[in-house]
Amino acid sequence: MADFVLLISNWYRLNARELPWRSTKNPYFIWLSEVILQQTRVDQGLNYYLKFIEKYPILSDLANANEASVLKLWQGLGYYSRARNLHKTAQQVRDEYQGEFPQTYQQIIQLKGIGPYTAAAISSFAFDLPHAVVDGNVYRVLSRYYGIDEAIDSGNGKKLFQELADSLIPTADPALFNQAIMEFGAIHCVPNNPDCDNCILTSSCASAFNPELIKKRPFKKGKTKVRKRYFHYLHLEKNQQIALDQRTGKDVWEKLYEFPLIESESESVPAVFKDSASLCYQTKHILSHQHIYAYFYKSTETEFNGLKFVFTNKKDLHDYPIHRLMEKYLESNE
Repeated sequence: MADFVLLISNWYRLNARELPWRSTKNPYFIWLSEVILQQTRVDQGLNYYLKFIEKYPILSDLANANEASVLKLWQGLGYYSRARNLHKTAQQVRDEYQGEFPQTYQQIIQLKGIGPYTAAAISSFAFDLPHAVVDGNVYRVLSRYYGIDEAIDSGNGKKLFQELADSLIPTADPALFNQAIMEFGAIHCVPNNPDCDNCILTSSCASAFNPELIKKRPFKKGKTKVRKRYFHYLHLEKNQQIALDQRTGKDVWEKLYEFPLIESESESVPAVFKDSASLCYQTKHILSHQHIYAYFYKSTETEFNGLKFVFTNKKDLHDYPIHRLMEKYLESNE
């Protein structure tokens, strides 16, 4: 185990990417980067990180912002519950900790939207505490290197990998090792076709040069069933006014704005649109566990039974936080 830790750490010193959140001990910046990078590539998340710290340079700035502004700045990143939790957690730190980020793992993990991984990352990177991070990259490196065939989405699997990572974490500079193993998984021990020929761990890796084992590790018990949904949107515009509605409830794109919507069980044109609206655009929008078949209709009529919306000035549309599906449609009309 000591050799594994040493090899990974030395590799990181030579190969680490220069990223702005790695050159700071500011727990707010570190937390922000971790939230942005959940289910987001580094190259995509970097600009969002820079935009956020420019607009909200201290945590209280984020806490005091209105939610719509936060969602607007987040627009395009997806998984908008991350942005809503980010905002609520900033308010929690402002209200319960006088704006100072808590400094222990036990306090950090009690914050809204922060789980074991993020709490370990902040504890380690900001406060040099020996808490091991276990993300997708860490699962991949450990399962391949140690030959572990336990499902990473099972209770036993999560416990096993966390205990293994905890046994590896050094008390001296734990942040370095945490960053190292995540970076190794991100840019070297990648999901497909890792470079075993030029790997520092080849001689002791349980999966090296074995395509079947590499492909198999890590694995999950089962995949979530994909749900098909049919969204019929009405682009209603008249006299420089445009109809919008805000999504509510615990569903995709909560609190974002969109055109008036009818969700149906099929691609068939809703009866209310048949005589007064015409189909102008359609697309398939893929989310992690949902495939949305979207249809956009245009009309200048103002009476549609069953639709709720308000008119706003078209010139103000850019002020409203909208989801990527709406962006795609608007881009197609430019």
